[in-house]
Amino acid sequence: MFASRTKWPLETNRLTQALEECRRSGREILDLSESNPTACGFHYPEREILAALADPRGLIYRPESKGLLEARHAVAEYYTGRAGFSGASARVDPDRILLASGTSEAYSHIFRLLCEPGDEILVPAPSYPLFEFLADLADIHLVPYPLLYDHGWQIDFASLRAAISPRSRAVLVVHPNNPTGSFVKPHEAAELAEICAAREMAIVADEVFLDYTAGGSAAQTFALSDAALTFTLSGISKISLLPQMKLAWTVVSGRDSLARTAIDRLEIIADTYLSPSTPAQLALPKFLSFRHSMQEQVQRRISANLAILDSALRESKLLARLDREGGWYAILRVPVTGSDDDLAVGLLDRFSVLVHPGHFFNFPREGFLVLSLITPEDKFKEGVLRLLKFIDP
Repeated sequence: MFASRTKWPLETNRLTQALEECRRSGREILDLSESNPTACGFHYPEREILAALADPRGLIYRPESKGLLEARHAVAEYYTGRAGFSGASARVDPDRILLASGTSEAYSHIFRLLCEPGDEILVPAPSYPLFEFLADLADIHLVPYPLLYDHGWQIDFASLRAAISPRSRAVLVVHPNNPTGSFVKPHEAAELAEICAAREMAIVADEVFLDYTAGGSAAQTFALSDAALTFTLSGISKISLLPQMKLAWTVVSGRDSLARTAIDRLEIIADTYLSPSTPAQLALPKFLSFRHSMQEQVQRRISANLAILDSALRESKLLARLDREGGWYAILRVPVTGSDDDLAVGLLDRFSVLVHPGHFFNFPREGFLVLSLITPEDKFKEGVLRLLKFIDP
């Protein structure tokens, strides 16, 4: 009765079972995996948000396959003054922007545009596990290429080239990566573009964490790249800390004739669903104007929690934090005395602290835990102290 593409394992995993048991017992959980910004105590301009959604034009349905023009202009303005990997600043053309209800939907549209059933997309490892489900629903296969860590993260181009097959249709990059926090370097972007252009493959660049740089300077964007056909995804879930508003976009760049064909076909896909809500599109210029004050709060939280973590780690001989360049996660290297899953479940059972085991993000081996740096500082500090007591008593 049901399609094989949805035949996922439905059994509850050990960590989820332990979490449910912890909640049933009434114990307070120190969640060091929290990634929902609306649950992290940030101050939102509530009146302004609600007022932006009260635009009376939201009562009128104006179907636009790419999204409302004024919303696309707001997205184009977001990129004003930014630099591409060529080093030159340019303006994104609103005509090359398509809105979606979220990056997951944008991915789905791009996969359907590029791939026949059974085709392949190269994806980084470690990276976010959502891609596996999106690939299953699009009837395509993910082929991992490694990110190597040596005083920072780099793309393993030898392995990436070896992973390419006649069915490869695109290379996916997360810029900065989730959870490693590593940005694609200019020389890596150039090599990716050369590889993809030569093989008629596309680049799909996820830039939802682009604004969260560790050094404070603006990161270069794939949205201004024209060396290969490129789809750059982002949205207000992370940029403005508004995941509940469900609004994202794709910027299409590359050789003009190729980009135009891609846009024309994507427009038909988008027109089939017309999913972004009119009130959210009308509110987008205002939502994007909030981003600076919201991101300042996040960056202060990240800095404070990193200081807490690094101070605690100075007392430990067994744990170390890997370098990061952006995003809002920290990766801990931990002793391999068992599986990361055993470690995470034991930490939750004994000390009521929730962290992500490394395998959740497709780390290639045991010995990694992932912590969210946007957890409220008091909970983060207590959780880190308990984590150290558990691993390095």
